Amino acid sequence: MKVSALKMFAASLAMAACGAAGAQYPERPVTMIVPFPPGGVTDTVARPIADALGKELGQTVVVENKAGAGGAIGTGEAAHAKPNGYTIMLMLSSISILPEADKLLGRKAAYKTTDFKPIARITADPTVLVVSAKSPWKTVDEFIAAARQKPGSLNYGSSGIYGSMHVPMAMLEKNAGVKMTHVPYTGAGPAVAALLGGQVDAIATGPSSILQHIKSGAVRPLAHWGDKPLDTLPGVPSLAKAGYDVKFVQWSGIFVPKDVPAEVITRLRAAAKKVANDPAVQAKVLAAGSPIDYMDADEFQKYWDADDVVLRRAVQDIGKVE
Repeated sequence: MKVSALKMFAASLAMAACGAAGAQYPERPVTMIVPFPPGGVTDTVARPIADALGKELGQTVVVENKAGAGGAIGTGEAAHAKPNGYTIMLMLSSISILPEADKLLGRKAAYKTTDFKPIARITADPTVLVVSAKSPWKTVDEFIAAARQKPGSLNYGSSGIYGSMHVPMAMLEKNAGVKMTHVPYTGAGPAVAALLGGQVDAIATGPSSILQHIKSGAVRPLAHWGDKPLDTLPGVPSLAKAGYDVKFVQWSGIFVPKDVPAEVITRLRAAAKKVANDPAVQAKVLAAGSPIDYMDADEFQKYWDADDVVLRRAVQDIGKVE
């Protein structure tokens, strides 16, 4: 057999071996990194999705919360994980915000967006402006009026500087011409706890991390950053309808490191699609406050590319914050 023929034969064997390995995936538990503490939007979406993915894949999918730096620590760890499909990540739209913030601050980014390949978009919710039920504000106009009367006197909590809870509030501040004090926490869960405990006046967060507290009467929603009514919060107006031209969607999606084998990506895409279209899973995620708004990888990549431009520009508008 000639050398070229031997090379071709060896290559075909290697491809067959890869195909066999992909077909067997997963052979052990899969880790789903959530770059925020328990209790936030990502966490409340990740847990029912991870449970359903595990059943579909035939292996447990274990959620690991890797909080810190507004999500950069866990996202960086996921970006540099061994690209074999055994580390996946469920992350918010802030995946686009954090590298731009690092660039603005002149520091090395924990990751690049090109370090990842998307598997599926799971949810896409506008953030909701929420205040304590004990506060005097019944409408967003009353809240903005109070902020305008005493610049810097009102504060709001977030999941971290430039995070998906900070950016929408900064957008509102700019549009309304007011100044508030930003209080960053390590994730949405601690920020919600701070609102409940009276340490901050307001937060902007996805419905899933605050809906139970709205239903209990502990907090009051004033408005949301969407462009259409929210099924989970009927009667709550959009900021646009209230006269503030700002929109922000806090979506969540499943990602893998860019060099994960194609056959593993195909397996994960198929599993994610089945899970996202399962009525039982949809009901669980909806109960947490976020209806599933699924996109497969190709469509999601196009959506992400467009959103990436908007979010990077928003960070540039905020400017350097330390």
